[in-house]
Amino acid sequence: MNKVIKGRVWVLGEDTDTDVIYPGKYLPILDPVEMAKHALEGYDPEFPSKLKEGDIIVAGPGFGIGSSREQAATCLKAAGLAAIVAGSFARIFFRNAVNQGLPTVQADISDKLKDGDEISIDFDKCLISFPGGQVEFPPLDESVQKIIEAGGLIPAVRSKLGIKD
Repeated sequence: MNKVIKGRVWVLGEDTDTDVIYPGKYLPILDPVEMAKHALEGYDPEFPSKLKEGDIIVAGPGFGIGSSREQAATCLKAAGLAAIVAGSFARIFFRNAVNQGLPTVQADISDKLKDGDEISIDFDKCLISFPGGQVEFPPLDESVQKIIEAGGLIPAVRSKLGIKD
């Protein structure tokens, strides 16, 4: 995990449901690259073509509510999303994001930004910088950081066990 992530933001509202993040009609798709082509399609049918490598989602509270489908986190990671900042996360979505190696930051700044703004997330300082201000966020647990740094749960376990590809 990069200790500092900088990127363009997409601002979503409150209670972003996993059905919006990854619509159920695509559940039969197993390839993450194909999944990425439908990331947030339920929010905006054109959104998958707008999302670029290194972008950051900023949302209000309740990101990832709804079903426990891990495809929601998988499609966002595969689409190149660098991080998600939200007022709060559904517990299962948070864990699925960690398992995918997708950094999540709890901070409610969605009302301070607009689509296209650039932000910087400093994980060492637990600080988000954005046009017009800064805000601190609670640090990620050390075990969570290690999983994200490894690229997800499976790479972390493989590394710990000394398993090579």
